[in-house]
Amino acid sequence: MPTAVPPRVVPARRLVSTLAGLGCLVLPLIAAAPGAANAADAPQTGALQVGAATGAAASGAMAVAPYEYLGWGSPQKPTDVMAATGVKWFTLAFVLSDGGCNPKWDGSRPLTGGSDESAIKSIRAAGGDVVVSVGGWSGNKLGEKCSSTSALAGAYQKLIDAYHLKALDIDIEDTEFSNATVRQRVVSALKTVKQNNPGIVTYVTMGTTPNGPDSNGKDLIKKGAAAGLANDGWTIMPFDFEGHSGTMGSATVSALEGLKASVKSAYGYSDDAAYRHIGVSSMNGKTDESDETVTTGDFQTMLGYAKQHHIARFTFWAVNRDRQCGSGGDAGSSCSGVGQSPYAFTKITAQYAG
Repeated sequence: MPTAVPPRVVPARRLVSTLAGLGCLVLPLIAAAPGAANAADAPQTGALQVGAATGAAASGAMAVAPYEYLGWGSPQKPTDVMAATGVKWFTLAFVLSDGGCNPKWDGSRPLTGGSDESAIKSIRAAGGDVVVSVGGWSGNKLGEKCSSTSALAGAYQKLIDAYHLKALDIDIEDTEFSNATVRQRVVSALKTVKQNNPGIVTYVTMGTTPNGPDSNGKDLIKKGAAAGLANDGWTIMPFDFEGHSGTMGSATVSALEGLKASVKSAYGYSDDAAYRHIGVSSMNGKTDESDETVTTGDFQTMLGYAKQHHIARFTFWAVNRDRQCGSGGDAGSSCSGVGQSPYAFTKITAQYAG
């Protein structure tokens, strides 16, 4: 990753694949799924009582699970991060399609028997646990490669069973996010996952404008409510705004208020319940936009908002970047691009208790 400000087609937050042995990124963009809806993707209604705050509350250590991508960016040992910061949970990214409806790390590494499973075991041995993130910006997406709701739910279930997961994150971006058929498939599959795994926590993570979700994001939330998906945390990524007013902290608060309004409207929640079903996944330091920087002060603003409203999730991309760049280094996969002490951003999120 040469800079922190790559072309928009290769945003640092959303990189997903590595070239084995070279550390170079292979990021093929895939075509959107066909627009015609599969009959198996029709909305599934009735499970959620609108107006009730259903689903397990994602709070405490699980709510603070910073992303770490073990495929690039000179990833730190998760157990070292735990010892240095007090963080107990991580969101490990990304699980993708292997070209068909089968989940693999980066679309190539098997779920079990490799370094990824070893990392998860080490985290758990140290008293922590993981959320596994499916998707990201590039690569083959399960939501597109699995041709029906039942097939996609089955792929998610393989991942859940491999690690006996307590929490799952669907990071829905790019072509997966822009296709209405796929958006419906994802929420319907997650409803099946919820039904088949009582108590599992689910997050849906997506991009945003400074005013809240765009039309695709609002539609995704509405589809979730209509399907009866008791999602625990609708999470936005408030960066790469291509222009905003005020600090990134204030822009994030504005985006979260827009998200809260969308969730409240779709589900019929009270204000308090709506806040408890939203989340933020920021980016630390310099983002993909040349004039956009998220500071530790901005993180403090987010922390205050999270504490005030007891939101479902306060996380960021990524632990890999939570350190100062070396002399002459640019922000990218392995450093933030701002002056900071090691793990300064992680330590702020660790102060959140749900």
